[in-house]
Amino acid sequence: MPGPIPVPPTVVLVHGAFTDASSWTGVIRLLHAAGLAVRAPANPLRGLAHDAAYIGSVVRQLGTPVVLVGHGYGGAVVTAADADNVVALAYVAAFGLDAGECLLDVTDRFPPMPGADTAFTAALPGRPSAGTDGELYLRGERFAEMYAADLSARAARVLSVRQRPLARSALTAGSGSPAWASKPSWYAVAAADRMLNPTAQRFMAQRMAATESLLDGSHAVPLSRPEAVAAMIGEAAAAVIRSCDHPIGRVR
Repeated sequence: MPGPIPVPPTVVLVHGAFTDASSWTGVIRLLHAAGLAVRAPANPLRGLAHDAAYIGSVVRQLGTPVVLVGHGYGGAVVTAADADNVVALAYVAAFGLDAGECLLDVTDRFPPMPGADTAFTAALPGRPSAGTDGELYLRGERFAEMYAADLSARAARVLSVRQRPLARSALTAGSGSPAWASKPSWYAVAAADRMLNPTAQRFMAQRMAATESLLDGSHAVPLSRPEAVAAMIGEAAAAVIRSCDHPIGRVR
């Protein structure tokens, strides 16, 4: 006799720094076509503990199993989010931090990327100077080259002018116990990434024993290669209920 039909997982997509949830638009369309429920909440980008608590709260309220996906800095957020209904993790050119580790611990371990000097700190509104509590932006004149080299110039300009800043404090905030230590993980390495060293991405993927895929894309790979990103997420969702009878659409 077949086992009970499980509740299909919801895919929760967490964007990274310098962008917003619209970066998942193409991926969402493909996941919907595969019959998967999707949420793409706004990542506050106010600091790792704050952001992880917010995303964890969103996930816990869903009431379904969740495949939690992070891009870039969003990977650090999903790693630290505390939610028992997360059944799998997926990383897209993302930070998968270990306990006590911060973003700079990872980036400083590998040769600097060409985009290391692309970011600048702006003061928070109403503050006299940037200081340690300022906000990080990417320089507009270098945004396309460093963040989205495989998108059209027009698309990259749009991303640049609507970028959302990351609190500078997020760079040095230590992570807690990593969710990937106890949950199955998938990782899409962006081979042409100029923001997060692809070697660092492979290091994190191998450390978490993730199912790894290599994509020929920039840091903006959710936008430039949505089919490949959606396929990886679809594989993670299918693996969650592979031994059951509930059909999950295949992402093509």
